[in-house]
Amino acid sequence: MSNRFAAFRHSSYTRYFFSRFLTSFAAQVVSVSVAWQMYDETRDPALLGWIGLVQFLPALLLVVVTGNAADRLGRRLVMGCGALVMMSCAASILMLVLSGNFNPMLVLAILTLFGTARAFYGPAATSLAVNLVPREDFPNAVSWITSSWQMATIGGPVIGSLLYGLAPEAAYGTATCLFIAAATLIFSIPKPNQIVSREPPTLASILGGFSYIWNNKVVLGAVSLDLFAVLLGGAVALMPIYARDILHVGELGLGLLRAAPGIGAIIAIALITAFPIRDHAGWILLAAVAMFGLATAVFGASTLAWVSILALMCVGGFDMVSVYVREIILQLWTPDEVRGRVNAVNSIFVGASNELGETRAGFMAAVAGPVFTVVAGGFAAIGIATLSILVFPQLRKIRTLDEQENEKTKVF
Repeated sequence: MSNRFAAFRHSSYTRYFFSRFLTSFAAQVVSVSVAWQMYDETRDPALLGWIGLVQFLPALLLVVVTGNAADRLGRRLVMGCGALVMMSCAASILMLVLSGNFNPMLVLAILTLFGTARAFYGPAATSLAVNLVPREDFPNAVSWITSSWQMATIGGPVIGSLLYGLAPEAAYGTATCLFIAAATLIFSIPKPNQIVSREPPTLASILGGFSYIWNNKVVLGAVSLDLFAVLLGGAVALMPIYARDILHVGELGLGLLRAAPGIGAIIAIALITAFPIRDHAGWILLAAVAMFGLATAVFGASTLAWVSILALMCVGGFDMVSVYVREIILQLWTPDEVRGRVNAVNSIFVGASNELGETRAGFMAAVAGPVFTVVAGGFAAIGIATLSILVFPQLRKIRTLDEQENEKTKVF
């Protein structure tokens, strides 16, 4: 079997991979269907904002709990239970639709539980992969996981919209079945080798994820680089303005603009899978973030639709390279006994960068205009990459993505 499929030589990883894909796909189907139906039923745009907020807040408020659950209770168990709770939420919304009682407040309450399940599921799912494959196959495993997430992000809303167009019941019923399949696959995995944290649940152990990231400058640099680059350089929230007022491409064009970063990401991950990063990983990460910023600035300044789409494909591609490198560093440079807590903190950083980045873009665009906002954000991301070279010299010195290999070459 070709090295590009190395991770799939391990049956546990294969089941894990398809379970994560089905869970991500089903979550996208639920999210897009609820948004469509909520607006159909109420015509209240504010409720669309609440849909996103109630799913994000549990991860923020429970960050010290979700990571500890992954480290102490077993990641496979937490993943499986999370998928089952998400299944029950999708089934509950299905029951409301079938009974003709799609109550917005009740649906938001269900989505809060859905977001809570995702908050527990995320750190456990991210941390489990490294327990299922040898270290040498982990970069390949990450490339497949990130590509599956992109495919679910692109395909889930499309299929969800089509199913909702047929009947809302079809969308929620399909999601329920997918969650059941995902949970079954996870529970079918033999108990993996995981170093379970046995230290007493003191305040220091509960906050172990924060303290580990702060003390490990390589991990801190990788996480903060992504946080501030996306926070300052994100432009997704302003795409409707570009589609309508700047590029004049309408709703169809907006769909192409939204899809372009995902297409670029899939192309990038295919290239990384075929040609793995074997040296100068730190410089590649920094260069990818800088190119992400440059591509963002090109999109912001462009008035030609085809240039904008190509720029957004580059945005997605370079962002995927940085995500790929960061995720491998995060997993392989973190001790197994605290990996869940570290991933819980990282999930908050990622969520905050996306959510707050869109908020920043919207408020700044209202004052300074969309073009200045996006272009300035792109150059700010370049500045963050440049500043990281000085603030985190350990990051740029990384040769390979495996900490053990770096120690052999005496990089630090």
